[in-house]
Amino acid sequence: MFRHQGKNRTFIHNLRLATLLSFVAGIVNVTGVLSVQTLTTNVTGHFAYFAEEIMKQDYSAAVTFFVFTIFFLLGAFTSNFLAELISKKHPNLSHVIPISLEMIVLISVGIFGIASDLSGSEGKWIAFAMLFAMGIQNSLVTKISQSTVRTTHLTGLFTDLGIELSQLFFYKKTEEKKKLKTSIYLRLSIIIFFFVGCITGGFLYNLLEMKTLFVAATFLLFALLYDYLRLQFHVIKRKTFHHKTILDK
Repeated sequence: MFRHQGKNRTFIHNLRLATLLSFVAGIVNVTGVLSVQTLTTNVTGHFAYFAEEIMKQDYSAAVTFFVFTIFFLLGAFTSNFLAELISKKHPNLSHVIPISLEMIVLISVGIFGIASDLSGSEGKWIAFAMLFAMGIQNSLVTKISQSTVRTTHLTGLFTDLGIELSQLFFYKKTEEKKKLKTSIYLRLSIIIFFFVGCITGGFLYNLLEMKTLFVAATFLLFALLYDYLRLQFHVIKRKTFHHKTILDK
């Protein structure tokens, strides 16, 4: 899911990455909306609000919306910086630290949010942290999939989906149509799992409130464990095959 990059990466790798992490993003998104009334998985709307507050001369509110975008940017920067740094010595582990950091941020926000005044300044810091976490995730996923997958917002996905659906009427070659349908399936999967994550997160928030973020962190932990166990399985499989080859000789 995470380890395969470049030519070694397949559609299945991207599909697993897309469905799981878009589900997580959906949970985080709805938790941010219900808890601090803030979109925490993208920054498009925040730029519009920033401009609106400037026009209203409410500069304090404008600065808040601008800082929202900065924290998302910092998350993306931190994610790629750590991944590049680690990949120098341990390329197979370049995803572990960014994902672990995202988990730590989400768990910390969940703990801090339980006893916080979500309508005050503490709520803003919670939004900052959640945007930082989603910046980490979006940057990592974009890098691993070579910009094929993005899991934290849907604007670009719906644009690409609309383009590709229209291309179905014009692409006639079998290979072209197969590639196009694969891409459409991937984008639909991201959209559906983001939506499912939002619905699931909404129901969970009624029961757990800010502790809903613990569920999102658990799915990230599952993703890391799944990737690690698959790696160990392939290592054992190769060793067994190598040992068998030697015995056969």
